[in-house]
Amino acid sequence: MRILILSDLHANLEAVQAITEEYDELWVLGDLVDYGPDPKAIIELVRRRAVLVVRGNHDHAVGFDADPFCSLAFREMAEQTRRYSLAVLSEADRAYLRALPLTAVREVAGVRFHLSHALPSEPLYPYCGPDSDRWVKEADRVEADVLLTGHTHLPFVRQIGRRLVVNPGSVGQPKHGRVEASYAVWEDGRIELRSASYDVDVTAAKIRAMPLDEAVREQLVQVLRTARAPV
Repeated sequence: MRILILSDLHANLEAVQAITEEYDELWVLGDLVDYGPDPKAIIELVRRRAVLVVRGNHDHAVGFDADPFCSLAFREMAEQTRRYSLAVLSEADRAYLRALPLTAVREVAGVRFHLSHALPSEPLYPYCGPDSDRWVKEADRVEADVLLTGHTHLPFVRQIGRRLVVNPGSVGQPKHGRVEASYAVWEDGRIELRSASYDVDVTAAKIRAMPLDEAVREQLVQVLRTARAPV
């Protein structure tokens, strides 16, 4: 079984399309929308292809017209792109986002996976990086061999006792300094973090055409071009 694991697509169609891996199943760890220019196309792609999808904080925010509770540096970008998403998505698109589960569990070849966008205990909002002590408590409380998580846009694999915590990073808005679409592949009991180059200029041009404040458009482009959070 070959599983392609994506997270934090953030309406970046060019980044998603750059991932050309063959797979048996596609799993998505949330945040299909916001920040990028193509939320509708991403929702349609995920609906067609993904077997498992969990709800991210931006999916929740667009689905329910709510605050995504982003970090301070991203709040204005999140607010303006949320309004854009609400304008271009249909009610059926938003209903799909609302209906996504907060967590999912799947067993493959005797390996039990737990999927959540943030933490198993708090699936939408807390930011926990690779070295956070909180992962020890989370791993202890979940009956799974592999915890799949996203949200931070930082890829990592961490062994905690007999459990593995895996963040594939962000496809559409990486923040670890590599300007590439990040993702993970699980096959025959092994996990591998990978990345794919894509044409950032195309996505940047689309962002600059979005009906946002100029300063916000340029911030979004800078994040893509640097793969870092703004200072």
